[in-house]
Amino acid sequence: MTKTKFEKIRNWEYWPSSMFYVPNLPYAFYLAIRAKHPAFFSAANPAIKSSGNGTESKFHTIQLVPEKYRPKSILVKPNTDFNIVLKKLDSKKITFPLIAKPDIGFRGLLVEKINTESDLKQYLINYPIDIIIQEFLTHDNECGVFYHRNPNNDKGYISSITLKKFLTVTGDGNSSLRELILNDERATIYIDLLEKIHSCNLDNIPESEKKIKLTVIGNHSKGTQFINGNHLISRKLEETFDSLSQSINGWYYGRVDLKYNDFENLENGSDFKILEINGIIAEPTHIYDSKKFSYFQALKAIRTHWKSLFQIAVENHKTHKIPYKSATKFITEMFELKNYISTIKKLQ
Repeated sequence: MTKTKFEKIRNWEYWPSSMFYVPNLPYAFYLAIRAKHPAFFSAANPAIKSSGNGTESKFHTIQLVPEKYRPKSILVKPNTDFNIVLKKLDSKKITFPLIAKPDIGFRGLLVEKINTESDLKQYLINYPIDIIIQEFLTHDNECGVFYHRNPNNDKGYISSITLKKFLTVTGDGNSSLRELILNDERATIYIDLLEKIHSCNLDNIPESEKKIKLTVIGNHSKGTQFINGNHLISRKLEETFDSLSQSINGWYYGRVDLKYNDFENLENGSDFKILEINGIIAEPTHIYDSKKFSYFQALKAIRTHWKSLFQIAVENHKTHKIPYKSATKFITEMFELKNYISTIKKLQ
């Protein structure tokens, strides 16, 4: 067994998602019985299709966010004439480099930083699906904030802050980039991905003390380390998210992934951009800080969030008459999502 495979088995941070949800299924069934509906959670976020079960359009969802908080974005349909794409980019003043990603997707699937027109053209040829193109944000930091608000209350609360540490190596003046990656305990786990991203630079020898950021996409699947930031939760930050939630009529539960420079400014509601709003399938990703949490603590945190989801959805249904989606329709959507994800994975 290789060192990389051993590390993935030893460290639960790398375990498949089924290991976090299958053990919690009895609790999910218990909540469904209490709600008297198997798809009760579909009423949690009426502003988002199916409350954000993964089948929703990321482009349409981000449009719910006040303009000052969202990156400049366009949606490109399959086989759109490339000149039209360039005109749309120009009209939105989106310049290279930029970010391209599927309109429906998660866990960083097919998310890429694109540096040139020719690279973008090839990307759109390779992936003939609905694609979001966003401006490349240069903020120093990225984090995920999990927010909950009872629909009857003006104030909500934050249960999770995940700080994101991008995969980085430091040159020593002697080792090639490939050697630095292979000698880094975390980077070597993602060697297949990094060889693809840095194929032209792997034999280069970085200068001593020079830091090389290996990825710019804040997903665990891209090597980004999730760090528990719950010590940063404050009433001031919650007030900022109260204001955000109230500006989006029908969003009460989920994780907001965002870019910022200074955390104090983020607390005060300024100088940040929201990359995505994730709904009912969102995870409190701080639990993947395996240095701070045990596997069983992670399972408990998921159940705690599901309890909040239950309370919000049931309240929406009872008091605000938000209908539950039929279980048949919900299951059909999930099978459609599974087939879609399988299809785009084959495009890689």
